[in-house]
Amino acid sequence: MNEPNRIVSSEAEELILVDTDDNETGFLSKADCHDGDGVLHRAFSLFLFNDDGELLLQQRSESKRLWPGYWSNSICSHPRRGESMAVATRRRLLDELNIEAELEFIYKFNYQAGFGERGSENELCHVYLGKAPADIRPNESEISAVRFIAPAELDREFAEKPESLTPWFRMEWQVLSTDYQDRLLDYASLE
Repeated sequence: MNEPNRIVSSEAEELILVDTDDNETGFLSKADCHDGDGVLHRAFSLFLFNDDGELLLQQRSESKRLWPGYWSNSICSHPRRGESMAVATRRRLLDELNIEAELEFIYKFNYQAGFGERGSENELCHVYLGKAPADIRPNESEISAVRFIAPAELDREFAEKPESLTPWFRMEWQVLSTDYQDRLLDYASLE
């Protein structure tokens, strides 16, 4: 197996530029995609749940350019130039948590969020649900901490401490828990 805390991403890696219909329009470095207001690129967010229906959260590494130290969904990343979504999500499961998991695509959406002078996210993001295995080993070069949280407690955290959570996570959770509650019930304990 690979070194669990290896460096797995770079500002130079090429991301896939897309239009608002998710058609590829070109490629650009990760750094350039996140400069200024950002350039629209393809991304994904994974929501992994344990057997008790709790969601795995990750605290982003302090070395991240955007939203360092913020809590977010299980994994959020980008496919690289030439990668399918299936290959990219499988790669990031191994890169960030040193695991494999089956994923179910739920929906995709476009959002833009700025982080002051550091740059912005401008993404067409594919959202997936899955089950987290018990043997998670977070990559410390990407993740500062992990924890599992019950959905009801997560809702309280969004209400009481929204500033500690990434903006895309807030948007995605709202849509999942309202528009896709039937799919979410297959993974989460919503009581």
